[in-house]
Amino acid sequence: MADATESSIVIEASAAAIMDVIADLPAYPEWSEGVKSIEVLTEFDDGRPATARFTFDAGVIKDVYELLYDWDGDREVSWKLTKGKVLKTMDGTYSLDEVDGHTKVNYVLAVGLNIPMLGVMKRQAEKAIVDTALKGLKKRVEG
Repeated sequence: MADATESSIVIEASAAAIMDVIADLPAYPEWSEGVKSIEVLTEFDDGRPATARFTFDAGVIKDVYELLYDWDGDREVSWKLTKGKVLKTMDGTYSLDEVDGHTKVNYVLAVGLNIPMLGVMKRQAEKAIVDTALKGLKKRVEG
């Protein structure tokens, strides 16, 4: 993913337990700062979201947008923006690597905006989104 922000965290849980939390999109407002609501539009046969509409407000970035998901078992999920007003890109991946009862979660996110923003400000916004999401995910899974 070109020009993306990447970070990781270790969570004391199985990859399957973490992926269950990641796949429960409607619950994100309970643990993911900035996410106001999520509507799952379509699902795959296994019940995981295929497309979803997000209402997001993180101060600098506010938008209603839609994402298309691609799941690889409990190892990885990636998504791409299909509709947005302020966002022109919101592509990301959670990769999970389970070892001895704990899991390293790696998050990569690339955000592009339809409004002018200095590169350093965009990068700071991406970093804030990634760090907040990882900390929220850890708290949700371990709590």
